Amino acid sequence: MPTILTINGEQRVSSRGPMTPLVDVLRDEFFLTGAKSVCREGVCGACTVHLDGQPVVSCLVPIGTIGEREICTVESLAAAGEPSPLQQVMEEHDVVQCGMCFPGILMVLTGFLRERPHADRDEIKAALAGNVCRCTGYERLVDAAVALARA
Repeated sequence: MPTILTINGEQRVSSRGPMTPLVDVLRDEFFLTGAKSVCREGVCGACTVHLDGQPVVSCLVPIGTIGEREICTVESLAAAGEPSPLQQVMEEHDVVQCGMCFPGILMVLTGFLRERPHADRDEIKAALAGNVCRCTGYERLVDAAVALARA
């Protein structure tokens, strides 16, 4: 039975079974490859997307449980080809390394800073606790997010 999903404001129909992880449908069926399938256990954060505005690890979300909820991926952050303010500040601080974890980090920080726009350094660090990056010590990530929170 097909599953209707609303992804980045657009209705899409998946032919995959209801227990298929959302990350697999996004990547393999709809070619939205921002969410990365890394650990497949929900601990690295690389597959984070927003479900009704809240960050979730999409490797643990079966598509059959989503219903009419809105899915937003990292591809939805740029508007009219322009990077979001968070993406822009990350670029200005030269944050991106290999890019494997980065889409998930963007999604977590986007949701977090929407709710806590003036968060301090410790709050931002705590928000990133579920994201694993093997390339960096996180300091530039935190510096960039703090700069945006202060702006």
